[in-house]
Amino acid sequence: MALKMVKGSIDRMFDKNLQDLVRGIRNHKEDEAKYISQCIDEIKQELKQDNIAVKANAVCKLTYLQMLGYDISWAAFNIIEVMSASKFTFKRIGYLAASQCFHEGTDVIMLTTNQIRKDLSSPNQYDTGVALTGLSCFVTPDLARDLANDIMTLMSHTKPYIRKKAVLIMYKVFLKYPESLRPAFPRLKEKLEDPDPGVQSAAVNVICELARRNPKNYLSLAPLFFKLMTSSTNNWVLIKIIKLFGALTPLEPRLGKKLIEPLTNLIHSTSAMSLLYECVNTVIAVLISLSSGMPNHSASIQLCVQKLRILIEDSDQNLKYLGLLAMSKILKTHPKSVQSHKDLILQCLDDKDESIRLRALDLLYGMVSKKNLMEIVKKLMIHVDKAEGTTYRDELLTKIIDICSQSNYQYITNFEWYISILVELTRLEGTRHGHLIAAQMLDVAIRVKAIRKFAVSQMAMLLDNAHLIASNTQRNGICEVLYAAAWICGEFSEHLEEANQTLEAMLRPKVTTLPGHIQAVYVQNMVKLYASILQQKEQAGEKEAAQEITQLMIERLPQFVQSADLEVQERASCILQLIKYIQKLQVKEVPVAEEVIALFAGELNPVAPKAQKKVPVPEGLDLDAWINEPPSDSESEDEKPKTIFHEEEQRHSRHRQPEIDEEELARRREARKQEQANNPFYIKSSPSPQKRYQDTPGVEHIPVVQIDLSVPLKVPGMPMSDQYVKLEEERRHKQKLEKDKKKKKQKKEKRGKHHRHNSLHTESEEDIAPAHHVDIITEEMPENALPSDEDDKDPNDPYKALDIDLDKPLADSEKLPVQRHRNVETLKSPDSEVPLVEKKSKKPKKKEKKHKEKERDKGKKKEKEKKVVQEEEEEGKKGEDLDFWLSTAPPAAPTPQPQSEPGMGTAVVAEPQEVKKEEREEQEEEEEDEGKKSSKHKKKKHKKEKEEKSKDKKKSKKKSHHGEEEPPESVQNGTLEDEPLPPMSSYRLLAENTYIKMTYDIQGNLQNDSQVTVSVIFENKSTSFLKSMELNVLDSLNTKMLRPEGSSVHDGIPVPFQLPPGISNEAQFVFTLQSIVMAQKLKGTLSFIVKNDEGSTHEKLDFKLHFSCASYLITTPCYSDAFAKLLESGDLHMSSIKVDGISISFQHLLAKICFHHHFSVVERVDSCASMYSRSIQGHHVCLLVKKGENSVSIDGKCNDSTLLSNLLDEMKETLSKC
Repeated sequence: MALKMVKGSIDRMFDKNLQDLVRGIRNHKEDEAKYISQCIDEIKQELKQDNIAVKANAVCKLTYLQMLGYDISWAAFNIIEVMSASKFTFKRIGYLAASQCFHEGTDVIMLTTNQIRKDLSSPNQYDTGVALTGLSCFVTPDLARDLANDIMTLMSHTKPYIRKKAVLIMYKVFLKYPESLRPAFPRLKEKLEDPDPGVQSAAVNVICELARRNPKNYLSLAPLFFKLMTSSTNNWVLIKIIKLFGALTPLEPRLGKKLIEPLTNLIHSTSAMSLLYECVNTVIAVLISLSSGMPNHSASIQLCVQKLRILIEDSDQNLKYLGLLAMSKILKTHPKSVQSHKDLILQCLDDKDESIRLRALDLLYGMVSKKNLMEIVKKLMIHVDKAEGTTYRDELLTKIIDICSQSNYQYITNFEWYISILVELTRLEGTRHGHLIAAQMLDVAIRVKAIRKFAVSQMAMLLDNAHLIASNTQRNGICEVLYAAAWICGEFSEHLEEANQTLEAMLRPKVTTLPGHIQAVYVQNMVKLYASILQQKEQAGEKEAAQEITQLMIERLPQFVQSADLEVQERASCILQLIKYIQKLQVKEVPVAEEVIALFAGELNPVAPKAQKKVPVPEGLDLDAWINEPPSDSESEDEKPKTIFHEEEQRHSRHRQPEIDEEELARRREARKQEQANNPFYIKSSPSPQKRYQDTPGVEHIPVVQIDLSVPLKVPGMPMSDQYVKLEEERRHKQKLEKDKKKKKQKKEKRGKHHRHNSLHTESEEDIAPAHHVDIITEEMPENALPSDEDDKDPNDPYKALDIDLDKPLADSEKLPVQRHRNVETLKSPDSEVPLVEKKSKKPKKKEKKHKEKERDKGKKKEKEKKVVQEEEEEGKKGEDLDFWLSTAPPAAPTPQPQSEPGMGTAVVAEPQEVKKEEREEQEEEEEDEGKKSSKHKKKKHKKEKEEKSKDKKKSKKKSHHGEEEPPESVQNGTLEDEPLPPMSSYRLLAENTYIKMTYDIQGNLQNDSQVTVSVIFENKSTSFLKSMELNVLDSLNTKMLRPEGSSVHDGIPVPFQLPPGISNEAQFVFTLQSIVMAQKLKGTLSFIVKNDEGSTHEKLDFKLHFSCASYLITTPCYSDAFAKLLESGDLHMSSIKVDGISISFQHLLAKICFHHHFSVVERVDSCASMYSRSIQGHHVCLLVKKGENSVSIDGKCNDSTLLSNLLDEMKETLSKC
C-alpha cells in the first residue's frame, strides 16, 4: 500500500499542472487548437485515475480551458467527484468548476443535492462557505426547494462569515423558489439588527433588491430602515436604504415628511459623492410625492440644485454625467430652479465627452421658456456649425426642432423666426434628418395661417436654389426639404408673388435626379401651381401667356414620364394627357381655369398616426377567419390557380437571393454592359439626365465633387434668424409699454406699488403674446375609436412571483419542506409534532382512534379560530404601528384639543383604541394558557413581546407630556422624529439698490487650504437691461482676490453674463488668504451699465464683503471614537459661552449650527450633543452643546484659541436671533 502511494506521488510529479498548461498554450501560438486538443486528451486520462489529487488537478485545468471558450460539460460527473473531496483545496476547485459550467439544463446537477447539504452542515466554516458561494451560481428551482430550510438554518449560524453568505444566497433562492420568501422573511428581518455590520449590510442588500420591484410589500419595514439610516455609518448601506425609501415614498406620502430632514442633513454633511447623489435623487422623489402636501420645500430644492452644480462642475466626467442626470429629474417638477443654471448647462455643450453633451441637450429641452427660446436656439445653432461628426450634429438638429415644436409650439412667439431657423438648417450637409425639417415646414405652414405667405416665399427660394440642396440625394438627406417646399408652394400657390418663376424652377431637368417620392410631389404640385397661374392669366385676359404656360408644361413633363419610379411615371402621364386636353380647349378659346382649379379645392386635414389601428371592428366580423374556404392539403399543384407575375417574381427572387455574392454581381454587371454595347436598339448616349440616372450599374463610378462647407452656405435672398431676435425684443418692449399705459389708467391710486408690480409682471411668460396665432388642428380619428393599447408586462419576469404579502401570518401549507431523515423537530410547528409521536407509539384500538380524532378536530377548530383573531390583531397592529410612526403630530395629551388641528384629532382617537387592544390581548392570552402544552413556550414568548411593545408605547405617551420626544438612544447627524425644519438659506445680502440686488455665500476649497470661493447671485430688480458688469474688491495684506494673469491689483473681474429685466444669475470669485483665525471685511464696488429706452447710464454699487470664521469651516463627519481621542489628546484650547432666551427646539438649534456654521453632529443624547468641524487649514473644532429650559451653553475646543473665541462669538450672534 505504501509503495502504491509512493508510486502515485511520483507520477503526479510528471503531470502537467495549471501553470504548465498556460505556459504551453503561450508557447504554441501557431497551433494552439492542436495543442489544447492534446491537453484535453491527457486530462481525460487523468480523470480516469482513482487519485483525487490528480482529478482535482485535471478539473483545475478544465476550468481554465472553459474560460477560453471550450465546452467541458462532458466532465460534469468528474466535477461532482472533486466537489465531494474531503480536502478543502480540492473541494474548492470542484465548486469553482461547477459555478462556471453548471446550469439548469445540466443532467447530473440533481446528484449534488446531498453533497451540498452535507457541506452546509460541515463543522468547517470554509467548507460551508465554498458550498454557499458555488450554489449561488448554479441554483435551480429543485435545489432551492430542497435546500431552502438548510440555508435558512445557517442564517442563525454562530459565525458572521456564514450568516452573511446565507443571507445573500437567500435572494437567489427566492428568485428560483418564491414560496420560500414568506417562511424565511421573519428571520431575514432579524438580520437587519444583527450585531455584525457585514451581515446587516447583506440583509439590507437582499431586502432592498426585493423591494425595488415590489415596494408595497415592504412598507411595514420603514421604521426599521429609518432607524438604520439615522444610525449607520456605512455609506453603501445608506445608499441602498435611501434608494429603497425613494421607491417607498410614492406609496406613502407621509413617509416623505419624515425623510426630508435626515436626508437634508446627510446632503449637508457627507463628503461621499455617491451618497450625495442618492440623497439628492431621493429628496427629488420625496418632493414630487409631497408637491401638494408640503409647499415650503423650495430651500430643499435649492440645496439639491446647488449640490448638483458642484457635481456638474467637477472634473470627473462620471460625476458630471450623474449631476446632469439628476438635474433632469428636478427639471420635470421644478423647472425654474434649474433654469437659473442655464449658463452651466450651455457650458456642458462644449465638453469633449459626447454623452455629456447629449445629456445637456436633454436638459435644455425642459429649460426653454418664451423668454429664452431664441437665445438657446441661437447658441445651439452656433454649436451646429462647430459640431464634428454627423451623429452629434444630427442630435443637435433633432433637439432644436424638438425644443421649438414642443407642446404645439407653446414657446414660439414669432413664427417667421422659426421658418428662418428651419431654412438655415437646410444648409447642413450630410444630415440624415431632412425629413424632420420637411415635416416641421409642412406642420407650421398648415397650422399657422398667418405665416403662410412668408413660408411660401421662403419655400419658393428653396425651390429656386434646389441645385444647392439636391447635391445629396440619399434617402432622408437634406433634399427631403424640397418635398415640403414643393407641397407648400403648390397647396398655397395663391400667396406666390412670382408663380411663373417657381413653376420653371420645378420643371428644371435637374429635378429628375431627386429621389422618386420627391419627384412625385413635384409633379402633383406643379399642376396646382399651373392651375393657379392659369386662373390668374384668364382673369387678366392674357390668353397668349396662358397658352405659353401650357406649352411649357407639355415640353417639360415628358422627362418625368420617362422616370424609373412608377409613381412619378403614372402621375406625369395622367397630367400630361390632361394638359394636352386643356391645350386643345385653349385653342378653341374655351375658359378652363375654373374647372382645373376645382380639382384641388378644399383643405387637407391631417390624420392621426394610429387612426387605422383604432378603427373598431364591426360586430360579426372575424378578421382571423378565412374569406374563402382554406385550400385542402390533398390539392395537386396542377389544380392551384396561376400565380400573378408579381408573386412569381417575389418567389424567384426570394429563391435566388442567398446564392448571389459579390463576384456573381460583378460578372452579371459586365455581361449586361457587354450586351448593351452589342445591342443596336440600345441608345448609348442621351441628352436626358434621367437616362444616365437609370443606368444604375455605373452610378458609383460617376465622379462626385466634394464641396467644402466649413463656411456655412449662404443662399441669396434667405433671411438670417439673428435679425428676428432683435425684432422680437423690440416687439416685446412695445407690448410692455402698451400694457404699462393701460395699468397706469386703471391703477392711478396705487402708484407706489406700480414699480414692484411691473418687475413681477416681466417675469410671467403668459403675458408675452405670440406674433402669430397657432391653429391647433386636431388630427382626424374614426368614429367610435378605441383607446390606446397598453403594453402588457413581461410574463417571464422572475420578480412577478415575488409579489407576496409578507404581513400576513404564515399558514401551515406554506412552511418549508423538511427532509425526513434529519432531526428537525425543533424547526417543526407544534401541530406537526402530534402525528409524529402517534406514529412512534403502538397502534391503538379503533374506539381509541375515533375518540382521539374527535378531540384533535375540536382542538384544530379552536386553534383556527384563535389564528384568525391573531391574524386580524397582527395586521391591525402593524397598520397602527406604521401610522403611529408616520404621524407628524406628537401623541395626544389627556386634555381635549380643538378640531382645527387635524393631526391632533387623529392622535386623540388612537389612545382608547390601544387601551381596548391591550385588554383584548390579555383576555386572549388567558384563553391561550388553557390550550395545549406543546404551544405554551411559543405563546409565552409572544406575550412577552406584546408586553414590551405596550410598555414602549406607554413610555412614548408619557414623554409626550413633557414636550418633544427624547429617545434614549444616541442619534447621529441630528435626525430626530420632530416637525420639519424651516427653510434656511446660506446666502446673505451683500448690497442692494434700485437696479440690482447682490447676495453671497462663502465656501472653503477642499483642494486648496489657502483659498475660498465666494458665490454671488446678481438679481436685476429694474425694467432695464444691465450689462458690462465688473466686480472689484480692495485687497488686504491677508486676503486677496484671485485675478487673471497680467491683471493689476486695481483691476476688477468682469461678470461673465448680462442681466435682462427680472433675471438673476450667479458668478463665483476665488480669494486667497493666509490666516483664517480672524473674521475680515473687504470693501468692494460693482460697476455696470444700465441700458433702457432713454439710453445708457454708468452706475456703481459699493459693498462690504464679510469673511466670517465659520466660512472657513468645512462640514466633516466624525465618528465618536475619533472624537473622544481628539478630546483626550490635550492639544486643544478650551472656551465656552452661554446664551439666554432660547425658545426654539433643540433639534432646530442643532440644525441652525450645522447649516450656518458648517458643523456635523457626532452624537446626541437627550438635550446634549457633541459636534465637530474642520477648517480649510486643518484646525479641529469640537463643541459640546447643552440646552437648559431657556438657555444654551456651548463648550468648545480648538487648536487655535483665537479662532475658537471668534467662532463662539459668531454662534452667539446667530443664536441670539432665534
